[in-house]
Amino acid sequence: MRLLFIADVIGAPGFAILKRLLPELRNELRPDIIVANGENGADGRGFTTALAMQYKQAGVDVVTGGNHIFDKRQFIEGISSVPWVLRPMNFPDGVSGEGVTFFPTSAGDKIAVISLQGRTYMSPIDCPFRTLEGRLSKLRKKTSLIFVDFHAEATAEKQALARYFDGQVSAVIGTHTHVQTADEKIFPNGTGYLTDAGMTGPMESIIGNAIEPAIQKFRMHIPVPQTIASGDCMLQGVLVEIDTPSGRCNSLQRINLK
Repeated sequence: MRLLFIADVIGAPGFAILKRLLPELRNELRPDIIVANGENGADGRGFTTALAMQYKQAGVDVVTGGNHIFDKRQFIEGISSVPWVLRPMNFPDGVSGEGVTFFPTSAGDKIAVISLQGRTYMSPIDCPFRTLEGRLSKLRKKTSLIFVDFHAEATAEKQALARYFDGQVSAVIGTHTHVQTADEKIFPNGTGYLTDAGMTGPMESIIGNAIEPAIQKFRMHIPVPQTIASGDCMLQGVLVEIDTPSGRCNSLQRINLK
């Protein structure tokens, strides 16, 4: 089966290029499922139920989250009404929403899509290793096809999690840094890995934000309002091909389109 993952979508500019290129990508790549990270979909931070409907109408099957998924506070409750949108699985018990969903493909298979968040250099959250480990046996009883969007800052944490679960999940694809890495690989036991899939948004930017305010924030060490950059956009991500029924990753193809 083929899974198309679209990297962090940055606000309206990112969604515009996603919407424009998705029909072409669907025809060319023939994915069985399309997943997009949408935690920056609402003005660069957060997500909403209205956006969930727009992503669905554009052809996105599952939206994964991250540390900004609830920055629009109304979505803390709203997420329960849009089950195709995930928040990180390792949020504490009692937080609205789900961290995993099962998506049926046209071939009769189903794949588990998981949103998971790292802890190194990020806000405190439950351990991603123990959280996934505690759920994995039940997940694997339902399907051997398991895709993980690991939203984390540190490369080492991403590599460590993917190595630890090598052979138990089909792929671990990193998000959060908005810079696409060139280290795609398949580990010895069959788990596909990429440190970061990049971002879908303005090219002339600092990780999606306007350049000058971002520079000022770092130069002056004072709060400077950040806005989404304008100009031409890019769509980045990765196409993951998974063997059924083994769940092993067959190939990874990075995507970078303008």
